[in-house]
Amino acid sequence: MLEKADFLKSEHYRNRELSWLSFNERVLNEARDKSIPLFERLKFLSITASNLDEFFMIRVASLKDMVHAKYTKKDIAGLTASEQLDVILTATHELVNLQYSTYNRSLIPALKQQGMKVVTEHEKLSKEQKAFVDRYFEEDIYPVLTPMAVDSSRPFPLIRNKSLNIGALISEKGEGGEYDFATVQVPGGLPRIIELPRGKEGERRAILLEEIIERNIGKLFLNYDVICAHPYRIMRNADLTIDEDEAADLLKEIQKQLRKRQWGEVIRLEVEEGMDVRLLKILKKEFAIKDPDIFYINGPLDLTFLMKMYGMEGFDKYKTPQYQPQPVPAMMTDDDIFTQIRTGDILLHHPYMTFDPVVNFVKQSAKDPDVLAIKQTLYRVSGNSPIIKALAQAAENGKQVSVLVELKARFDEENNIIWAKMLEKAGCHVIYGLKGLKTHSKITLVVRREEDGIRRYVHLGTGNYNDSTAKLYTDCGLLTCAEPIGEDATAVFNMLSGYSEPKSWNKLIVAPIWLRKRFQKLIERETQNAREGKEAHIIAKMNSLCDKEIIAALYEAGAAGVKIELIIRGICCLKTGIPGISENISVRSIVGNFLEHARIFYFLNDGQEEIYMGSADWMPRNLDKRVEILFPVECEKLKKEARHILDVQLADNVKASVLQPDGRYEKIDKRGKALVSAQDFFCEEAVERAKKPEPHEAERIFIPAEPIE
Repeated sequence: MLEKADFLKSEHYRNRELSWLSFNERVLNEARDKSIPLFERLKFLSITASNLDEFFMIRVASLKDMVHAKYTKKDIAGLTASEQLDVILTATHELVNLQYSTYNRSLIPALKQQGMKVVTEHEKLSKEQKAFVDRYFEEDIYPVLTPMAVDSSRPFPLIRNKSLNIGALISEKGEGGEYDFATVQVPGGLPRIIELPRGKEGERRAILLEEIIERNIGKLFLNYDVICAHPYRIMRNADLTIDEDEAADLLKEIQKQLRKRQWGEVIRLEVEEGMDVRLLKILKKEFAIKDPDIFYINGPLDLTFLMKMYGMEGFDKYKTPQYQPQPVPAMMTDDDIFTQIRTGDILLHHPYMTFDPVVNFVKQSAKDPDVLAIKQTLYRVSGNSPIIKALAQAAENGKQVSVLVELKARFDEENNIIWAKMLEKAGCHVIYGLKGLKTHSKITLVVRREEDGIRRYVHLGTGNYNDSTAKLYTDCGLLTCAEPIGEDATAVFNMLSGYSEPKSWNKLIVAPIWLRKRFQKLIERETQNAREGKEAHIIAKMNSLCDKEIIAALYEAGAAGVKIELIIRGICCLKTGIPGISENISVRSIVGNFLEHARIFYFLNDGQEEIYMGSADWMPRNLDKRVEILFPVECEKLKKEARHILDVQLADNVKASVLQPDGRYEKIDKRGKALVSAQDFFCEEAVERAKKPEPHEAERIFIPAEPIE
C-alpha cells in the first residue's frame, strides 16, 4: 500500500516554468498549423512573443532574484533556482528558434503567396520605394527621433524596458579606427508596419519602421561615419516588490514601484543575428548581461508587431470570421433584469453568450430608484469600461457604491490607479483590498428594496469584469437572488472593507482561509468512495495546476481508483501515467481561437453530483495568497448545462492536446472519428439556442466524452 510520502516525491512533479514553456509551444503550434487561416497564424505567433516577454519579466526575473539572494530551496520538481534558470534558458532558446523558423520559412512565404510581401532588407527596395521611404523618414519619423551618443561627457542612456532600439558605432569623419557608441529608440508611438505604394501588379508591400530608420541613420549623425547599425531590445525585471507593512499609502507606493520597472535589472538581450562584435561587446558590458541571456534573432525583433499586421485591411478571407456573442436564452424576454433573475438562477457562458447582461446588471442598478447599494470587485477592466461609468453614475445618483479595485493586478496597476481615482471623485467608496493579499474574486452585489422587503441580487464569475476580453476569453457566470448566496455576498464585502470574517458561510467558499480545505475534502471524499467500491469521478477545468498538496491528493485519489479528467489550459505540474499513482488521471489542454479561462469543478459524490465554479486555479497563490470565491451550481438544469460544457471539452479531438507520460502533449488521433472542436461547437449551439429561448430538455445536445486512449 502506498504511503502519503510516495505521492510527494519530487520526481512525480514537473517544473512549473518548463510546463509553461510547453503551453507556449502549444500556442506556437497553432501558428504552424497550415489548416488555420493565415492571418490567424500571425496572431498566434504574436501571442507567443507577448507571452514570452511577460514570462521573462516576471518568472525568469523572480528566479534571478532568488539566485542573487542565494535562495537554495528547491521547487516542486526538486530544482534550485539556478538549476531552473539553466533548463529554462535552454528550452527558451529552442522555442525562439522555432518562432523564427515559423516566421521565416512558413508565414513570410505564405504572405507573399497571398499578395503581401514584407521587405526585410531596405537595400532591396526599388528606386521609387527608396524615394517613398526616405520622404516618409524626413516628414514623419525624423522629427520624433532622439539620437544619443555616448562619450566621456555623455553617459550611457537609460534604455527603456521592452523598447526597440538601434545601436550604432560611429566615428568622426576622417578619424579612422576611433569609434563611439550611439543609440536611437524606435518610436513606439509610430506605426511599426509601413505599407509601400503598390506596384503595377497590385502586390502589397510593407516595411518595418526600424528598417527605414536604419536606412537613414546617417542623417542623425551628420558629422560622423556610421560604421554599423543593428537593432536590439532588452527585457528588464518587472516584478514589483511592495512592502505593504511599510507603505502608508498603497496607491502611492505602487505608483513609485511602477516607475522602477523602467530601470530594473536587464534579464534578456535580443540582438540582430550577425551584429558587429564590437557593438555587442558594448551592450553586454553596459547591461551586465551574460551569454545565455543573449538571444540572436534571425528576423525582426519583437514579433508582437504581427498583431498589427493581423489588423490590416483587405485580408478578411485569411481570417476566421468574427463570432458574434449570442443572447442568453433565459433572458430573451421583455422583463427587466431583476424579474428575469427572480424567475430562476441564470448560467452565463461567455463569449458564446453575450456579456451584455453583466454590464446591464450594473447599468440598470445604477438607474433603478429601488436599488440602494452596489458593491463590486474589479481586477481587470477594459480601457473605456461601461461598468466603471455605471458605478460612477450610481454614486452620483445617491446610491451607496463600494468598489474594491485591486491595485496589484499585474500590468494593470496603472489603469486601476486611474479608475480608483475616478471612482473616488464620483463619490464611490473605494477599497484597495486586504494587506498582503490580491483580491482576485469576481463578485457584484446589488441591494434592492422591493414590496416584500430587501432583496439581494448577485453576479459571480470566473472571469474579469472586462467587456473587451469577455469576447475573447471563455468564462462562466451566475446571476442569482438566492438568499443564502446574498448573505454570503454581504459577508464577503464586509470582510474586504472591515476585516469582519464570518464564523461560517452558507454557500460560498472563500480563499485564503476556507478554499484549500474544501477542495481537499471534496477530493478525499471521492477517494474514500473509490476505496469503498463506489464509482468515483472528478472532472476539473482550470488554467493552471501546480499546487503540490492538491496534486498529491489527486495522486492518492487516482491510486485508489478515482477516474480523474483534467482540462488544464496552461501549467500542469502533475505527471500522467506514473505506475500505480496516476494511471487513472488524464490531462488535456485546449488551445483555440478563444482563450480558455473558466474554472469548473465536478465531483460525482456517489451519484449526488456537485459542481462548482470560481475564480481560482489550483495554485498556491490562488489558494493561500488571494481572496477567491468558489460558488456552487445547484439548480439541476444549470448543473446539466455545466456538465455539458465539460463533456464537450472532453470530447474535443481537434484543438485538444493530451499530456503524455514523458511530458509531451500530443494531438488526438482523429482517424475514423467525428470531428469535435469544443469552441466551434459552443458557437454553433449558442446561435441555435438564440433562435428559440430556453429549449426543452429533450432538444439539448449532449456529447458523451470519448475515453482518451
